[in-house]
Amino acid sequence: MNTLLTIVWDVDPEAFTIPFTEWPVRWYGLLFVLGLLVSQYLLIYIFEKDGKTRKHVEDLTIYVVLGTIIGARLGHVFFYDAGYYLSHPAEILQIWKGGLASHEGAIGILIAVYLYSRKYKLDFLWIFDRLVIVVCFTGACIRFGNLMNSEIIGKVTSMPWGVKFVRAYPPEMALDFRHPAQVYEALYCLVLMGVLFYLWKKHSHKFNNGYLFGLFLVILFTLRFIDEFFKVSQEAWEDDMLLNMGQILSIPFVIAGIYLIYRAKSKPVKLS
Repeated sequence: MNTLLTIVWDVDPEAFTIPFTEWPVRWYGLLFVLGLLVSQYLLIYIFEKDGKTRKHVEDLTIYVVLGTIIGARLGHVFFYDAGYYLSHPAEILQIWKGGLASHEGAIGILIAVYLYSRKYKLDFLWIFDRLVIVVCFTGACIRFGNLMNSEIIGKVTSMPWGVKFVRAYPPEMALDFRHPAQVYEALYCLVLMGVLFYLWKKHSHKFNNGYLFGLFLVILFTLRFIDEFFKVSQEAWEDDMLLNMGQILSIPFVIAGIYLIYRAKSKPVKLS
């Protein structure tokens, strides 16, 4: 039964067309750029409060953006649709057609920040304790971009906030009201961002390096694991699995987060 809260989502994923051209600009791209720009300014504020410079953040942004895109693209290619891309290798570079995997994007960020920390001789975990605050915001923007694309949608639901995604693909998925799974993820990213920012602002002197990073990993990927129960599988071969690929890939991140929290709390706090 429909209620006043039920939503029919029929939004054009193209925001506008560039004047005098036929090139469309999509909401997804705009939200992705918004996430990066706001995150950079916030990270500049955080780094400067902790005695670093704007240049540190500008260079870190380049590393993180490249790591995210390369990692997320290769993750989608090899974990979700390897057969197709091995047969069509030229399409691996065609990122504009879609296909980015968030877990592998996170791995790309890890590698990029490690390389950055070696070059600038900054503590790897110190960087991540601050970087994860803005990663939450960018992640929320990306998920709102998925909403505008009517993708990463949920399973059929009778809950009053169910959404009918008119532009969902394949078309038969547009017949039912579904969990807005991408909205769930965007909202808990924003809440987690607020929690981490508060802890950094008020209590960072009480924690060893790695504590906020570990907390981020445990909370985000536990919620991501739960969120997967409400999502439609990205690939048909996942339907017969006890846990889908997103859940399987979340487990190592949660374990790593628990280790980082334990490691940070097992040492005396450095007051410098």
